[in-house]
Amino acid sequence: MIAPTPTEFSATEDAPSVLRQLLERAVASGASDLHLQRLTPGGAWMVRFRLDGVLVPVARLSPDLAERVSGRVKYLAGLKTYVETLPQEGRIDRAAIATPDDLRVSTYPTVLGEKLVLRLFTTHESRTLDQLGLSAPTLRSLRAFLPQPAGLLLFTGPAGSGKTTTIYACLRELAEGGRHVVTVEDPVEQIIPGLTQTEIDEARGLTFAEAARHLLRQDPEILVIGEIRDEQTAAVAMRAALTGHLLVSTLHAGSCRGVFDRLLSLGVDPSSLAATPGLVVNQRLFRRTCTHCAGDGCPQCLETGYRGRMPVAECLPINEAVRTVLRTRAFTTLQPETALATEASLLVQAGHTDRREFLRILGHEP
Repeated sequence: MIAPTPTEFSATEDAPSVLRQLLERAVASGASDLHLQRLTPGGAWMVRFRLDGVLVPVARLSPDLAERVSGRVKYLAGLKTYVETLPQEGRIDRAAIATPDDLRVSTYPTVLGEKLVLRLFTTHESRTLDQLGLSAPTLRSLRAFLPQPAGLLLFTGPAGSGKTTTIYACLRELAEGGRHVVTVEDPVEQIIPGLTQTEIDEARGLTFAEAARHLLRQDPEILVIGEIRDEQTAAVAMRAALTGHLLVSTLHAGSCRGVFDRLLSLGVDPSSLAATPGLVVNQRLFRRTCTHCAGDGCPQCLETGYRGRMPVAECLPINEAVRTVLRTRAFTTLQPETALATEASLLVQAGHTDRREFLRILGHEP
């Protein structure tokens, strides 16, 4: 693999044209984010795409051109163009920039000046469960749980591990069943017909905890809370699962069994911990070796050697034996934390990914 050479834009180029070219290239390459950041005090700016979870440099802008591109982005997003010392957030409507979906814009002050990040909500992420590439055992576990009338489905894994994409795929199946689904998300990345979806707005006081307090009054059968991040949200989630609702959420933990330690730290009592969970899914995304160059680097993969990602997951269905373990808090006797690595090793052996990617994701050799 050879390092990609960033495109150099002329300082005399038109800022709207440069922004349009960068966005067209980002969409074509499947980037999830576009970063615009100064390299040195008063110097050039680097444009980087987040491709398959990794930042890749793609262009270099002169200071003057970068300032004009930055101003154009902020103008389109409805931000204050003269403010550079405070963070700002906004959205750019797809009609203004001819992209498939809206863009979310975030600015942030740094010691070198303002940095901009543009999040692309691309339609290619709208997939069904069968299109995600999950293993057959994982699909069986999910499809066995989703028809249940009540219980807790928890997804865990680091940021960017595909949890939200998997949840949306589950929601598409649930939406076809005629049950009332209410979601609280930050942000709403895909609108699914038939669902009641709400977006968090902390600036106006609509937090996960505040929205969760009122969810049960909306006569839901299925609740989706984007993340359980505090004690109040955890309490609402447990109460909903105990009172005949199916609840889907995410929680930050390193493994399936780590979820239970995390729930206890959020004040969930042991009896609820044993009674409510129905399925825990721990997920990661591995970059797929580029089929055009077999990992050597080519224009199709922007010289990275990878093109696309595939999920690797471990599932822990909660049966009576597991519930007994949860009551006694003997979490170390649950599914070993090597289950995810075993699944990923099979992909390395099959040539779908490589040892370098395995090390990057899991921190050790296969």
